[in-house]
Amino acid sequence: MNKVFVVDGNNFSNFNEFCKEFSRAVLSGKFEWNGILDAFNDILRGGFGEIEYREEYTIIWRNSDKSKSDLGYEETIMKLNETLERCHPSNVKYVLQEIKDAKMNKGPTIFDTIKEIILDNENVTLILE
Repeated sequence: MNKVFVVDGNNFSNFNEFCKEFSRAVLSGKFEWNGILDAFNDILRGGFGEIEYREEYTIIWRNSDKSKSDLGYEETIMKLNETLERCHPSNVKYVLQEIKDAKMNKGPTIFDTIKEIILDNENVTLILE
């Protein structure tokens, strides 16, 4: 039986708190994910915390409806504004468009992006509760 990790949406209400909850729950507190989504993808493949590289495991995301709201467009806009402050000048136009779309409730939210990254990893099963 593969390992099971529980992330509880009642334990966070924004992206930074999600990063801490994920680090506690999935990385067993041995590593702290800093919120960089490219690193998140790498972490999911394993080799951190209690997960071996390419080991199959399950993440149960409890209270995911709350998380979907907490990590919705408002939080997405905040994170995109942070990205805008430090992105390469060639990406400014792209990030500004993402902000504009998010303000009109269009495009992926942080919740959507996190979920997609998890689902793209064949070694991870995601269960939303």
